[in-house]
Amino acid sequence: MRIILVVTALSLSGALTADLSLSAQSGAGTYQLQKTIQIGGEGGWDYVAADAAGKRLYVSHGTKVVVVDTGTQAVAGEIADTPGVHGIAVAPDLGKAFVSAGRANSVSVVDAKTLQTSKKVPTGENPDAILYEPAHHEVYAFNGRSHSATVIDAASGVVLATIPLPGKPEFAVEDVAAGRIYNNIEDKNEVVAIDTASHAVVATWPIAPGEEASGLAIDLVHHRLFIGCSNNLMEMMDSQSGKVLGSVPIAPAWTRTRSTRAPALPSRRAATARSPSRKSATTAG
Repeated sequence: MRIILVVTALSLSGALTADLSLSAQSGAGTYQLQKTIQIGGEGGWDYVAADAAGKRLYVSHGTKVVVVDTGTQAVAGEIADTPGVHGIAVAPDLGKAFVSAGRANSVSVVDAKTLQTSKKVPTGENPDAILYEPAHHEVYAFNGRSHSATVIDAASGVVLATIPLPGKPEFAVEDVAAGRIYNNIEDKNEVVAIDTASHAVVATWPIAPGEEASGLAIDLVHHRLFIGCSNNLMEMMDSQSGKVLGSVPIAPAWTRTRSTRAPALPSRRAATARSPSRKSATTAG
């Protein structure tokens, strides 16, 4: 059976719920609501991150990260003092989590068990999307106002490199086998490919007819990027050549997608709806 965790934030009420659904039969396409986890509190929402091995869901919320235990289906704790929090990257092999604090221009290094912050690493301005690159044990923080990516050694917390980018970065995904990270450049309508060995941009591809992309997912088997654009399109791009293969219409609010590492077709691991009245995210396994 397959479990899907749905996180829904309603800004009108200031409350967030996590709805746990369980399919009665794998592949049947029918799901039933099991439980709603009340999170509550004030402030905005951005990314969620799932740690399958640690059975935790990290939810960015205003100036903190709320951590949900997916085993007990209850709030397990909080990561405090992360002003302007955007994203969370989990390094299960190191027992750490990394949180981008946009208003503090820093990344918090957090013990995944105790949820205590051990270090704050300076970055560029307004770090937003963040990911853990497991082959080199490095963290990439994408700085929205600095038009750059800060590369951090995950073990020591030392900054290894600052990668200049051609515009404002948004979400990013990695292909460990290819040694590449792909990142949306929202204001330039482009995707860049970053070589993880040299810490350099090695390709820049236009996404036309898509515009202002933020969402990004990858199918590692078929080498396909799925790009969520603000002009209500999802682009399909060849991640090896950068060729746009096609596009499909999407709902106006949905602009963010994220894939799992599943060896079959891509599934949406996390998505955030950008809407003045509602934000939601879905984590699928």
